This record gives sequence, structure tokens and C-alpha cells, in this order.
Amino acid sequence: MNIKLVVFDMAGTTVKDKNNVSFALMDALADEGIHTEIEEINQVMGYPKPIAIEKLLELKCSDKSEITPKYIEEIHQNFVGKMVSYYQTSKEVGEKIGAQKTFSILKGAGIKVGIDTGFSREIANTIFERLGWKEGETFDYSVTSDEVENGRPYPDMIYSLMEKSGIEDAREVAKVGDTGSDMMQGKAAGCALVIGVTTGSWQKENLAKEYHTHLIAELAEILDIIGLHQPS
Repeated sequence: MNIKLVVFDMAGTTVKDKNNVSFALMDALADEGIHTEIEEINQVMGYPKPIAIEKLLELKCSDKSEITPKYIEEIHQNFVGKMVSYYQTSKEVGEKIGAQKTFSILKGAGIKVGIDTGFSREIANTIFERLGWKEGETFDYSVTSDEVENGRPYPDMIYSLMEKSGIEDAREVAKVGDTGSDMMQGKAAGCALVIGVTTGSWQKENLAKEYHTHLIAELAEILDIIGLHQPS
């Protein structure tokens, strides 16, 4: 299999997440008097966060006229503040098992490592700084949902990373993520591999219902799928 680029999601895929993102979004909505359940929040994980907020407001608000771009942005900025604080200070922040090692083996085999996320650039950079991940070293390229016209489930972020990597054929790309929107994004882009990580925000039985080529529990399994041998 001639994979030249692997695109990884962040929270829940390469970065530890025990529903921390979901709880922050839940709290931002609760600050507006809007009660949500964790199951409802998790269903919109992976989407650009303003879109996730809009979907939840449409679900919860009886008066749809309240759902304005200004109101959505106010909630989003509250969420961003909570997430930046969490990623700067929480002792729970860390990479998923095998993340950097998997990146290193892929890069050593000449395969580009891209990172995409439903977060804004401000949150993504906070995570990179906390983990000590450096673009051009730990991974090759990154793109955030506020840097493209359409976030997930649209393929724009994958196409952006392909352009940065000099790759024109999506059949040379693998997409890795932990939500349904990640799977839909990979399918929409035409990726050869669409790999679901079952240790993130979506349970295995739910991911299994979405389009995918493989389901994995740990990131190192990607190496076997691509045909790379792990060092002993």
C-alpha cells in the first residue's frame, strides 16, 4: 500500500481526552442556562466547535431566533477560554499511548504526518506547546477548522494537508480519528484508509456504524495496516 500521508485528529485520537472537551463545551452552554447530556455533546465531537455549538442550540432552543452568529461566537469564545486553561494547567493533559513513536516511524519511512482538528488554531497551538510537539519535527503539517472554508465532515482540511505535502491523489492518504465526523471526512476526501480509533470520544459500536476501513484501539496498529514493521 503506497500511503504517503497520514492525517491524525487531535483530542481523543493522538491527545488524551476523558470527555474533557465535551465537558468544557457542556459547561460553556450551561453558562447560558442550556442543559445538555454528555451523549448529545459527544455526537457533535469532531465538528468545528462553532458548528457543534450551533447544532446543540438547534436541538435545545425552542426559540430559534436566539441562534445568531454573535450568540454562537460568544459561547465559542467561552469554550475556547475553558479549553486553553485546561490544556495549559491540567495534570491530565498528555499524548495518547504511542503517538510520538508512531509519528517518528511514519516519518522515518518517508510518510508525511499531518494533524487536523475541529479546534481553533489558538487551542491547537496551546496543546502543541504543552506537549512539546513541533511542526516540522514531531509532525510535518497541521491545519485547524478555522483555517479552511469548511471543517469536518467536509474534506477541506485533508485537502489542505495534501497540498502542503505535495500529494494530489487521496488514494495515497490515510485518515485517523475517533468520531463519526472524522470517518465522514475521510470518506468525502476519498482516502484509501479511514481508520477509527475506539479509545476516544466515540465507542467502538458507534464508530463501527460509520464508514471505515479499519478500527483500532492503539495508534501503533496503524503501522501494521500500512505495512511498516515496528522496531522490537
